Amino acid sequence: MTETATRSRENTRARLVEAASLVFAESGVEGASVEAICERAGFTRGAFYSNFGSKAELLFALVQQLAEEKVARIGVRVREMDVDGPGRLGPAEVVAQVREIAAENRATVVLMNELRVQAMRDAELARAYLALEDAMNERIAEIITDIVRIHGLRLRLPALEAARLLQMNWNATAALAAIARLDDADAQRLLTERTATLAAALAEGDADG
Repeated sequence: MTETATRSRENTRARLVEAASLVFAESGVEGASVEAICERAGFTRGAFYSNFGSKAELLFALVQQLAEEKVARIGVRVREMDVDGPGRLGPAEVVAQVREIAAENRATVVLMNELRVQAMRDAELARAYLALEDAMNERIAEIITDIVRIHGLRLRLPALEAARLLQMNWNATAALAAIARLDDADAQRLLTERTATLAAALAEGDADG
């Protein structure tokens, strides 16, 4: 495949993913048709199926993009704290510093959980989802390692295990907030409180007992 063809394919996939995010938000994953996504993106069904094998595969691509963008934003914020941050912070204070960067709205949380349900039913999708989880945990572990270095903290367990626990806590709390129909502000407060509590249990500063 030539470089031009590769760029064209990437552009087509990106437009389909963007269209899916809009149609899923309007109609839900089950209610969104391939035709509606193609119409929103300005492509035919042929273009869709030359890039994605199914609507579930497109949902996975969208969730992957959202997850990678969020982790990238957090990583940038943590690096900024190393350059011009407010000095050394405790675990809960670090969470407060990145809370807005990590914020997710209800629609995103619903999409994430839609993918998890589909992965429970589809073995191939399950393998892709688990690989994505592993990749995100590895990147979060790198961010945790940076935080530990910047703020002089000590982890009570390996960074990768801390990443897994933080991810599970975040996902479960976000799902609970969505089920409880909390608005975005209240959901973010709950996520911040529970993440800060767990972070304080996972790490300690020089002045901690």
